[in-house]
Amino acid sequence: MKPSYYYLTLFIVLITSSACDHEPTKTSKDPLPSWNEGPVKTSIIQFVKSSTQLTNKNFIEIEDRIATFDNDGNLWSEQPYYFQLKFAIDRIINLADQHPEWEKKYPYRAVLENDMDKLISFGEHGLLELVMATHTGMSTQEFNHSVQEWLRSNTHPRFKVPYNELVYQPMLELITYLQANQYKTFIVSGGGVDFMRVWTEEAYNIPPDRVIGSSLKAEFVIENGEVLIKKLPAINFIDDKEGKPIGIHQYIGKKPVFASGNSDGDLQMLQYAASGNKPSFMLYLHHTDSIREWAYDRDSHIGRLDKGLDMAHKEGWAVIDMAKDWKVIYPFQLKK
Repeated sequence: MKPSYYYLTLFIVLITSSACDHEPTKTSKDPLPSWNEGPVKTSIIQFVKSSTQLTNKNFIEIEDRIATFDNDGNLWSEQPYYFQLKFAIDRIINLADQHPEWEKKYPYRAVLENDMDKLISFGEHGLLELVMATHTGMSTQEFNHSVQEWLRSNTHPRFKVPYNELVYQPMLELITYLQANQYKTFIVSGGGVDFMRVWTEEAYNIPPDRVIGSSLKAEFVIENGEVLIKKLPAINFIDDKEGKPIGIHQYIGKKPVFASGNSDGDLQMLQYAASGNKPSFMLYLHHTDSIREWAYDRDSHIGRLDKGLDMAHKEGWAVIDMAKDWKVIYPFQLKK
């Protein structure tokens, strides 16, 4: 018979092991290494720790750990104009021979004359017309292939790298940190949902079924025995401003407890997260780095941050100062 202290030791080991299984993993490793030390980084880590500790008053059940991120200007760059717009512009140029009427018709003429000021003057309506003209009439498979080819063959005019390499390294770390703490991460963007779903899983580890975006109407067809979904030249849903909470409600069914954006188009999403009955974290990215990226906010024609910035200061939401809070901007900068 083993001595009694053997059973006492075994009991202690079992109790200790069991307790460890239910406690968050303690590690000295920095979960956000590309972030400079400061109030924003500290507040993020404090929120994640408190929301995942069972004994903390701010504990959030795993099924309620919903985090939503805008994409353009928040997870990747958006200047000098939205990257999906560049995709549409390139398709207009490639298809111009099939549409001689575009030479005299705006906004197509502005594209063919490379007059970006004129193109932007047409506002959202003009941009949507370009998207509908270049995104429709194709099956979803054909569209996906065209996006993949475009990403492979085009580089950003300033940085000379593929557009999908202009994702933000600090935000990649934040997504990974949340996922490691059992948060479900979603993209909620004004960008086209089909355009994003081609590449977001590889870029962010966010699968297609967790991407919410603007969409065109579509139809189910069978052509030559092949079952297809074809895109139609009509707007189905605009996932911007008030549309973002609606999209979250329709596709997720729960309010986020963590919401991140960079423009006034994200304000309603952050307000929606703040209105819940659970602890929540609202995060704005302020583009302040004219050297490594761009500096813009209230007067920008893209990614305007005006009312949202005022609201963030008023409500005490976290605001990332890109120039001060981030050590690097892009993953490729880590290789240098």
